[in-house]
Amino acid sequence: MNPHDGTELRRASLRLAAQFAALIVVLFAILGGVVFAIVQASQGESIERTLRDASVIDSPMDAPSGVFVAIVGEDGVQLPPDLPAGLPDESALHDVVTTGRTVQQNTTIDGQTYVIRTARDNGRVTQVAVNLHESQEELRRLGTALVVSGVIAAVAASLIALWMARRAMRPLVDALTLQRRFVMDASHELRTPLTLLSTRAQLVRRRLASMDSGSVTGVVAGLDEIVQDSKALSEILEDLLIAADPREMAQKIHLDLAALADESVNSLQSNADGRAITLRRIGSTHPVLITGAPVSLQRLFTALITNALDHATSAVDVEVTVQEHEALIRVMDDGPGFASGMDTHAFERFATSRPTNNDEQRTRNYGLGLALVAEVATRHRGTVSVEDSRLGHGAVVTVRLPADS
Repeated sequence: MNPHDGTELRRASLRLAAQFAALIVVLFAILGGVVFAIVQASQGESIERTLRDASVIDSPMDAPSGVFVAIVGEDGVQLPPDLPAGLPDESALHDVVTTGRTVQQNTTIDGQTYVIRTARDNGRVTQVAVNLHESQEELRRLGTALVVSGVIAAVAASLIALWMARRAMRPLVDALTLQRRFVMDASHELRTPLTLLSTRAQLVRRRLASMDSGSVTGVVAGLDEIVQDSKALSEILEDLLIAADPREMAQKIHLDLAALADESVNSLQSNADGRAITLRRIGSTHPVLITGAPVSLQRLFTALITNALDHATSAVDVEVTVQEHEALIRVMDDGPGFASGMDTHAFERFATSRPTNNDEQRTRNYGLGLALVAEVATRHRGTVSVEDSRLGHGAVVTVRLPADS
């Protein structure tokens, strides 16, 4: 996944997480509003019941805590000893005594809110005052708890949604990355065979134009090369399709790595000759046996040699040897070598590479070549690395693969 894909994944995950968090907040607000309304209605019913119950008691001393009762009867006015200042409500008592109608209202006295009910019952007037402070505090605590819970739920929902969104979108991103990688790999891998195919076709055309009896052999050889290149293209496409699907595995066989290197060198010899570069295969003269996919390893050699030819000044050597239980491939060129610090990044896709021959300060882009080398090596349980040149200049790319015992 490249940085752009990573940025898009983060943005999409954040958007999804924000939407999910907003949905949770809305649902929690609705639920909190319903709970708050139910508690508030329950308190109202409780207060009404307290007012009715307290209005029938015989003495103000029998009133529960927070409830104050004043009784006006034939014997005068009975008041509790702890009646707050401002109570009873004389005007309400006078109205009920005069009219006989029940009066209920909320009154604030010294910062405390009371609900006061004054009524006539059984020949007496009773005034009940209930302090609403505890009920209001309970509602305030409930509201605060709901808000805090909502904030916590929103934060938790955002984090969980972000985690779930990234997990849910990862397969999609991986699939898109794999698709993009396949297109890039196909473009890169088919470039060299198509170039060779075009070159050989042009050569055959020229020979046909000036063909005589002695040119038939050359034309047949050229046609054989074109057929071989077409077959190589089909094999490369098959290998790319296998590489693009992690569920598929290329068929591996016992093969001679040295012979495969010889084929690759011979295939790219005309490319090297056109650049006036000496291309040689050196190292072991005996078979170097490994177990692998021939087409994949052919791609590995092609990518290594093509990369070396792109940077070489006059010579490229392809060395295949055996060292203990490993088969070693070293592709060496006499170009300007790798820039400092590129040994750890040269095998990343589109990594910027060493300076060009004409301008030591300019840098080139490796494209996909060495990245494909690293992928093929990994698929064969091998490694790829950059080593110091034996001549003190140029570049050496080494691939280590398990050798057959």
